[in-house]
Amino acid sequence: MKKELLAIKDFLDESYLKYNTNLFIESDPISIPRKFSKKEDIEIAGFLSATIAWGNRKSIISNGEKLMKLMDNAPHDFIINHNKNELKPLEKFVHRTFNGKDCLFFIKSLQNIYKNFGGLENSFGGVEKKFNGCLKNRLIYFRTLFLETQHLARSEKHISNPIQKSSAKRLCMYLRWMVRQDKKGVDFGIWKSISSQDLCLPLDVHTGNVSRILGLLKRKQNDWQAVEEITDILKSFDAKDPIKYDFALFGLGIDGALKESSKLKL
Repeated sequence: MKKELLAIKDFLDESYLKYNTNLFIESDPISIPRKFSKKEDIEIAGFLSATIAWGNRKSIISNGEKLMKLMDNAPHDFIINHNKNELKPLEKFVHRTFNGKDCLFFIKSLQNIYKNFGGLENSFGGVEKKFNGCLKNRLIYFRTLFLETQHLARSEKHISNPIQKSSAKRLCMYLRWMVRQDKKGVDFGIWKSISSQDLCLPLDVHTGNVSRILGLLKRKQNDWQAVEEITDILKSFDAKDPIKYDFALFGLGIDGALKESSKLKL
C-alpha cells in the first residue's frame, strides 16, 4: 500500500474508534431498533427506520418513534396480526414524501414477507449461493420481492433501485445494522446469511464529501458506481470489515472535520 494511502487508512482507523461508540446511537436512527430485543422486532423497526432516514435526524428519530407507537411498540406482532381498524391511524403517518399510503403498503408487504418468505433476512436472499458476494444482486432480489404486493406506483421510489444507479444508501445502511458484527454495541450483527465483507458503503452527502476530500472517490455523482468505487478502496483497508469506515467518514462529515483530513489527500 502506498505511503499516502496508508496514512489515510491510519487516519480513518483512528476516526472509526472515535465515532463507533455507544454515544453514536442516541442521535442516530439506529436508536429506534435498539429499543427492542426480539430479532423480528429489531429487523422490522430497523427497516422502517432506515426507510425514512433522510432529512433532519431529529425528525427521523421522532417519526420513527411515532411509527413504532402506532404499531403498539410490537412491530412483528403488528405486522402479522393487525386488523383493518388498527391500520387506520397509520393512514395519517407522514415523513417528508413517505405518506400514509406508502406506509400501509410497507405494512402489507412486510406481512407477505414474514408469512410467505421466512422474514426480512430471507427476503435479501438468505444463504443462496447465486449472489456470489454481490450485494447489488441481493438488493435487486429484495426489491423485486418487496414490490410483489399490490401498491401504488408512487411507493416504488421508497425502495432504492441500483439498476437505475441509485446509491441505495438507506438499504446499505440497514444491512450494515443487521449484518455487521460490532463489538462496540452499535450494529446488531443478527443476520448470519450475509458476510460483513460483502457490505457496501451507505453513500450520502457526508460520506461522499469526505471521501472526495481524501481523494478516495473520484466520481462526482453519489450513485451506485460511486458506491462500488469507494467500497473497493475501503476493502483494501480492511477486507473483512470494510464498512466499519462508514462511522469514520460519516462522523468526520457531520463534525465538519474536513480541514484536518484534507492534509492527507492523495
